[in-house]
Amino acid sequence: MTDNPWLAVPVSFALSWAVIGLRLRFADRGLDQPNHRSLHERPTPHGGGIGIVLALLVTGAWLGVSNLLLAMVLGLALLSLADDLRHLPFWLRLAVHLVAAAVLCHLIALPVVWWLPAMLAIGWMTNLYNFMDGADGLAGSQGVAGFAAYAAGFAMAGDSTQATWCAAVVAACAGFLCFNWPPARIFMGDVGSVPLGFLAGGLGLMGIWQGAWPAWFPVLAFAPFVLDASATLARRALAGKRVWEAHREHLYQRMVQMGYGHRGMTLRWAALMVAGAAFAIGLLALPAWVQWIAVPAWLTFLAWLGIRTIRKQ
Repeated sequence: MTDNPWLAVPVSFALSWAVIGLRLRFADRGLDQPNHRSLHERPTPHGGGIGIVLALLVTGAWLGVSNLLLAMVLGLALLSLADDLRHLPFWLRLAVHLVAAAVLCHLIALPVVWWLPAMLAIGWMTNLYNFMDGADGLAGSQGVAGFAAYAAGFAMAGDSTQATWCAAVVAACAGFLCFNWPPARIFMGDVGSVPLGFLAGGLGLMGIWQGAWPAWFPVLAFAPFVLDASATLARRALAGKRVWEAHREHLYQRMVQMGYGHRGMTLRWAALMVAGAAFAIGLLALPAWVQWIAVPAWLTFLAWLGIRTIRKQ
């Protein structure tokens, strides 16, 4: 690791901000056209995630993060960029996501008996983050809150490399939010949301396996995304709908349609994200029995908020 590892944080912010600013110089190309499933009303450039990914690759290499892990981030970003431009088949994307998850299982030396559930969990986190990237400021805010919790958790466990890299992820997402905060000038796109989802799942599993945190910690750090995506996709599956198709049934989408608007919805979600991440960090210092009472209580509270909001419709 470099002698000044925390310099990676401002470098990550600056690189993300600069690359996205450069992308906006060609804002008339690669536009996300609004349709009946979109929440936006005017063509908006996508590809903001390129800045995030480049920042993560540069800072990861600088900090000494595993080359294999960085290769998975790059591979997923390239696949997702192709999907942004060409709309690749769902089965192909899912297959690559699962292969990346398998590589991570190998990287952390996870026993083979745990590979299948671990791959499914990482694959689900990869896709749910992508599903939830549909409103101004939402995915970027979750990246800031969730990876800040990871940074604190790794730091408390003494893993300075992963702690600093997670802090760099936070900084990269913050650089992106400078352009994506409502009203958004650019969207993240799959090129950013898929690698972030993979890292949310992969680093979460890494922390569990290495003893940095309990199994509930990654779920709590990303709870708003996990609950909304899981509940919505389960409801669509039970209704016989194609869960992989774009739609407007997520809670955050309903809130925008209900009149909260992008800014009102994102401010409310960001507050819950930050509160949940801080709560998760605080619980790490408490006895296990307190954790296993507090975690279900917080998840129940979030579920109650979601049900209460839907009933207002």
